[in-house]
Amino acid sequence: MKKLLIPFLCLLVSFCFQASAQNPPHGAQFKFEGGDSYDFGTIKRGPTAFHKFEFTNVGTEPIIVSEVTPSCGCTNVDWSRNPVLPGQKGYIQLSLKTEEQHGVFNKEVYIRSNAFVPNGEKRYTIYIKGNAINDDTKK
Repeated sequence: MKKLLIPFLCLLVSFCFQASAQNPPHGAQFKFEGGDSYDFGTIKRGPTAFHKFEFTNVGTEPIIVSEVTPSCGCTNVDWSRNPVLPGQKGYIQLSLKTEEQHGVFNKEVYIRSNAFVPNGEKRYTIYIKGNAINDDTKK
């Protein structure tokens, strides 16, 4: 009987792990259109550069964004202040002060919300990057 019990328990445990890995998380969940990173490419230093990250709530509860914090003072943010219901769209709008950029840049923007975050992180991170050049620089 013991010879059958141990393999049965192992099979049961592996089945439980497999079933939980296939189920999507419940609650609020971001799905960013075009992904959670944006490349400005090569841009001229001086003018403010803008990008709007649009997302859909693919979860089962409203997304409530409580705070959006850029990794530096060179980026201003705006976001959907009202709850984003399941199936609805929201946004994170970024404006980057390019005069403060010199060459290649990589920035992060941290989103605090009630949405599911992969890998157990406490906040969701989106990314911007690019290469800021002087107007007289040849490409």
